[in-house]
Amino acid sequence: MLHPPPESWSPAAPAQHARKEPAGPWHSEAACRRDEAGLFFAPSREPTAHRLSREQAAKAVCARCPVLLECREHALDQPEPYGVWGGLTAAERRVMLGRRRRRDAAEAPPSMGRIA
Repeated sequence: MLHPPPESWSPAAPAQHARKEPAGPWHSEAACRRDEAGLFFAPSREPTAHRLSREQAAKAVCARCPVLLECREHALDQPEPYGVWGGLTAAERRVMLGRRRRRDAAEAPPSMGRIA
């Protein structure tokens, strides 16, 4: 389930292929606003089979969401440590953030005082 970002929050860079800005905050159009929070966040000690089934159901809601990319970018920018956001689990977001960090480090210019 989506929790609205603080009023002062604004995206650093809009998501690529994002649709035209909605009249209100992006999360006001999220498909998950009509679903139970339990679908998107794990209860404590949830058995693996139940977790996988719940995450699959949450991702199905995300797949039809008009603001999937905005939600995903929000979860990656924050970073959101729990739940399914933008069609990704917390573990999938950690992998994506690691890839971004490695890509950004590879693209960064060499540091001036660094000895090779």
